[in-house]
Amino acid sequence: MALVAGVDSSTQSCKVVIRDAATGALVRAGRAAHPDGTEVDPVAWWDALRAAIVDAGGLDDVAAISIAGQQHGMVALDAGGRVIRPALLWNDTRSADAARDLIDEVGAAAYAERTGVVPVASFTATKLRWLRDAEPEHAARVAAVALPHDWLSWRLRGYGPADAADAPLGPVLDALATDRSDASGTAYWGAGGYDRGLLERALGHDAILPRVLGPTDAAGTTTTGVLVGPGAGDNAGAALGLDARPGDVVVSIGTSGTVFAVADAPIRDASGTVAGFADATGSWLPLVATLNAARVLDATATLLGVDHDGLGRLALEADPGAGGLVLLPYFEGERTPNLPDATASLHGMTLASATRENLARAAVEGLLCGLADGLDAVRAQGVDARRILLIGGAAQNPAVRTIAAQVFDVPILVPEAGEYVADGAARQAAWALTGERPTWVGAFVAEPEPDPHPEIRAAYARAATAAAARG
Repeated sequence: MALVAGVDSSTQSCKVVIRDAATGALVRAGRAAHPDGTEVDPVAWWDALRAAIVDAGGLDDVAAISIAGQQHGMVALDAGGRVIRPALLWNDTRSADAARDLIDEVGAAAYAERTGVVPVASFTATKLRWLRDAEPEHAARVAAVALPHDWLSWRLRGYGPADAADAPLGPVLDALATDRSDASGTAYWGAGGYDRGLLERALGHDAILPRVLGPTDAAGTTTTGVLVGPGAGDNAGAALGLDARPGDVVVSIGTSGTVFAVADAPIRDASGTVAGFADATGSWLPLVATLNAARVLDATATLLGVDHDGLGRLALEADPGAGGLVLLPYFEGERTPNLPDATASLHGMTLASATRENLARAAVEGLLCGLADGLDAVRAQGVDARRILLIGGAAQNPAVRTIAAQVFDVPILVPEAGEYVADGAARQAAWALTGERPTWVGAFVAEPEPDPHPEIRAAYARAATAAAARG
């Protein structure tokens, strides 16, 4: 029995799953925590990866491993392979002004045409521009730029700083490797490869960038001979872990929300609403992100003095439409639509609608309507949507499932809970090992009956329009 390992190096932790390459059966797993913050010394990720591997029983009997990780993070290396400064993560917004500067200089339409994305503070290019402007002495030292999973795969293969005892192969920067999905989140890579002009505009000079591997290419091996797959960005890893195919749309309800689909052709949305990312299979992964998702439920549950189960029970006691009560859930501003300074607001409150039950339902409906708007944006780019795979912690709540079937106009399936990103990395490792895409069979735990209530989204749209008119 050949075993493969998949890694999810996320913002909060590192998770490792070890699976049977032939069947996908889970053999064992491990995890380790990451430090908090929006900038992190990558050494903390390396320590967590090694700890999680030990927690998962080690790699002695593992034939291949692949690492999926948080996208966009800027890992700047000097000529000796040393990390120049703590990595800026995707959720570090100090580069918002840099994003606006880059758009002003290049143009949103030109960025979308050249890279499939329009810069926002999340993307690597904006962080490099911030580095150039705010820390020019650090920017001048940059010899190579890597993303989190690129750097971890490089370290796992035995490379690293010249003075590191655990890097026997030393600082060979040309050995850095990435994949299409993670490269597509930099804002200096597109369907034609790296755009050096955009890199230089951001950083101020050229630098070594990781070679971009195909879905079945190996990055190399560890010093003990374990095959290392190409890796992936986290959303692409989740799509592969779910075995998503064209026609599938993944709606993920975590702290933030994402809507992404598998597409056969690249997407170029000059509005920036849909990011035209690549996936981990050779296709494309158009994606919409919202800032407010499960934490909408957290805030409302706290307000009502209940837990998530209690919130769900209250929501299902109210009628669809929540008696006219509508929650615009922009608690922390919003990314889609782009309203960074917005706040949440309640609309349609009357003596009749102001009940605990209606408020609970309005929270769930508002959360889902925001994601449904994201689905509309993806479909407006010509993407086919035949079914929704509803994932994330909130997808386990019966009220969320029931109301999703009333808000979305596409059939919904709820996969069993799992470590989708790590599972996708494991599936990729098996693919690189055998040369064939694994056909592991996943299970679905729910398929809520379609129960369309278009009046829910109509009321939400009216409230959003009224709020926008008031500024």
